[in-house]
Amino acid sequence: MASTGDRKIFAGPRIRRLRRELGLTQARMAEELGFSSSYLNLVERNQRPVSAQFLLRLAEVYDMELRTLAGDDEAKAFADLVEVFSDPLFKEIALPKSELQELASVNPEVGEAVSLLYRAYRKSSQRIADLTARFAGRDSGPMLEEAALPLEEVRNFIHSRKNHFPRLDEAAEELHEAMQLGRDDPFIKLRERLRSEHGVEVRVAPTEVMSEVLRHYDRHRTRLMFSELLDQPSRNFQIAYQIGCLEYRSVIEEIVASARLTNEDSIRLCRINITNYFAGALLMPYEKFLARANELKYDIEILGRRFGTGFEQVCHRLTTLQRPGARGIPFFFIRVDNAGNVSKRFSAGRFHFSKFGGTCPLWDVHNTFHNPGKILTQIVRMPDETTYFSIARTVRRAGSPHNRPAQQFAIGLGCDLSYARRLVYARGHDLEDPKAVPIGLNCRLCERPNCAQRAYPPLSRPLVLDERVRGISPFSFSLD
Repeated sequence: MASTGDRKIFAGPRIRRLRRELGLTQARMAEELGFSSSYLNLVERNQRPVSAQFLLRLAEVYDMELRTLAGDDEAKAFADLVEVFSDPLFKEIALPKSELQELASVNPEVGEAVSLLYRAYRKSSQRIADLTARFAGRDSGPMLEEAALPLEEVRNFIHSRKNHFPRLDEAAEELHEAMQLGRDDPFIKLRERLRSEHGVEVRVAPTEVMSEVLRHYDRHRTRLMFSELLDQPSRNFQIAYQIGCLEYRSVIEEIVASARLTNEDSIRLCRINITNYFAGALLMPYEKFLARANELKYDIEILGRRFGTGFEQVCHRLTTLQRPGARGIPFFFIRVDNAGNVSKRFSAGRFHFSKFGGTCPLWDVHNTFHNPGKILTQIVRMPDETTYFSIARTVRRAGSPHNRPAQQFAIGLGCDLSYARRLVYARGHDLEDPKAVPIGLNCRLCERPNCAQRAYPPLSRPLVLDERVRGISPFSFSLD
């Protein structure tokens, strides 16, 4: 984080929060940094921009990454607040975005608290609606919010840890070295580890035997069964997953317990996610994987060949490279189906996904279904003027017999445009004068006018209806 050109950086609330977290007075921090107390006071009140020298002293004295001052928490809090206050519930208040931005900047924790209260309100409202429908005899299924709660709880926990679990990374690196997993197909050594250490045999079974199941661990017969529909990278990953279950259960349980989840479904889902993390870390050990990623300029397909993993597995692993002193590019990651349903999302940087609803149809992640297997690259710009470089491609989760559709998803991976020059995929793009496509969180929250792809009017703006006029967008609305 440094000044570029005439740009001035104001980071007062973030520096004040850092000082308080360290338990320092203004005078003590100013003394340790070698600046005057009056200068630090002005910086904290955003009356003076921070200098490059000040930032470098912060990094040196407190052994911190300057990226922690980049405002990622504030950006997330601001996006959450905009989403919350776009609800018609608040239409009489009409808070200007400048005030929401100020709240997010000064105290993002308050923004998160407002978002938590809003989610609780939505849950209660949905519960009442579901109960009403049940009494009316219109519904007999599970409550939608109850079904979604475990997923949101686990997502929030993983996000709070920035999708980085150092104990698992360290354990996986040690085991990777002990097993001497190299560039050759790791399947043989992984299978032998299960057999020699745990007496577990690996068997590949025909589809008619496995039916709807792709992997099954038979504890009593000490047998791990795979469907023949699984490709080789998926088989490698599932064996690594089973090794994590058997050898690192205590470490995984400690991490799950630290999440303080509220119900058994959330705990089980979190346990699966953390064990998946270990499997990815075993196949793609942190230090080696980061070194190869930088060397290959993050070529996802070549990385997959080097480590015996699939496209989605590599993309997901790239979002976990957050080790202090050895960080990778802070990527964001999303997985959607061809109906636009989001089944996985994570952001290690400023990019923010909507908690409610899908994504912008102008984002190329949706166009991948018309170009299966082809990597699409795009530069996109959000309404707050932040600009990102995006990579997207379809993946198939498993093979399928004739006349049965295979699971197909689109994977989107991206980062702040400032990191794009480190990516092989940026070749051919003008990064100095980017032709960015303007996108939004989703139609309900986007206020961009005249969008031909708009599916809904924005919640935060009143509709303008005129039967005499038909514009580019089917929805016109007031920007006042």
